[in-house]
Amino acid sequence: MDVVIFEGNETKSPVEEMLLAVRHAALRDNLDKLIMVPEIKRIILATNREEFRSFSVLPKLIVEVNSIPPSDFHFGSQLRSLIERYQIKTVLCMGGAAVPLMKVEELRTLVQQALAKEGRFITNNVQSADIIAFNPANVLHNFAVPSTDNALALLLRYDVKFEQILLPVTLGSQFDIDTPTDLLILAASPFGGKHLRRTLDNLALDTGNIERVKNVLRGAYNDLALIGRIGAPAIERLNKHLKVRLRVFSEERGMKALGRLERNEVVSLLGFWLDQIGPDRFFAYLAQTVKAALIDTRVLFAHRKISPTDADRFYSDLGLYEKVEDPFVRDFTRAAKECSIPVVLGGHSLVAGGVLAFIEELCCQK
Repeated sequence: MDVVIFEGNETKSPVEEMLLAVRHAALRDNLDKLIMVPEIKRIILATNREEFRSFSVLPKLIVEVNSIPPSDFHFGSQLRSLIERYQIKTVLCMGGAAVPLMKVEELRTLVQQALAKEGRFITNNVQSADIIAFNPANVLHNFAVPSTDNALALLLRYDVKFEQILLPVTLGSQFDIDTPTDLLILAASPFGGKHLRRTLDNLALDTGNIERVKNVLRGAYNDLALIGRIGAPAIERLNKHLKVRLRVFSEERGMKALGRLERNEVVSLLGFWLDQIGPDRFFAYLAQTVKAALIDTRVLFAHRKISPTDADRFYSDLGLYEKVEDPFVRDFTRAAKECSIPVVLGGHSLVAGGVLAFIEELCCQK
């Protein structure tokens, strides 16, 4: 088994640099774990970051530094090229900071399942794969490959017709680092490897709002709103482990993997209502309905046909509305921050792995 890791970035703002520093720390922890899996023979790190050349001293690791800017990067073409160049037979593919909380034992089980039988793939999420292994790797030569990793699982399942194996739903398999909200959740938790924890501690992030949400979850049948691309595992785990009443509004799951975002087809019933009443009244009503809210804002932004910069999305996640340039994102973020209940904004990872992080921490405290 060989591993291909893609970790290429360019930053245009301080908030992006902050996220990048944490992603690189998670990558370093991931490399340590992958090296410990005996079935893994080579780890190929494909990147546009020169500083990663220093990682070449690690066992099993090959660092491939390229000059491809993120805007020109084509995931499928690069993956297929590496499989061909290194004559990879079975491959595990992931982003550098993907599944940062996955344990070595979980990684080894994934690898063993992929090696055990040809014609199958193993992933953590069929509509948004953060980590995926498949056997044989050269099957990609026969198909039009996707431009992003989100669609790879769909290709293997429906076009290649491989057997699909989903990893068990655990904190390790579901938590990802995509946005500053993920950093806040991690910083307020005990989770993460040594490089990740050290970097988070140095950032000294304000996790007050996260702690307010956890206090709501500790209560007896408080109402919690989950808004965005909500999947069944988050709902099931909350109902099973915590005394909480859920108000769920789930829309546009798979909007990236299915190409709906790219084709500008995203629509949201909640978004239409928000269009009519505006952010201030929206959050005023929300505060009358629940004690806390977790909102995947990307659906609402896509519904309005706006494409905020990474900086705007990330500053919004942190509640720093005064640094947001897009007028709607700024007003929405301000109204969320001024709401009388704790409101956490983020991406899909907030309402997936983020929810599991809350549950696992609170259950361990009992």
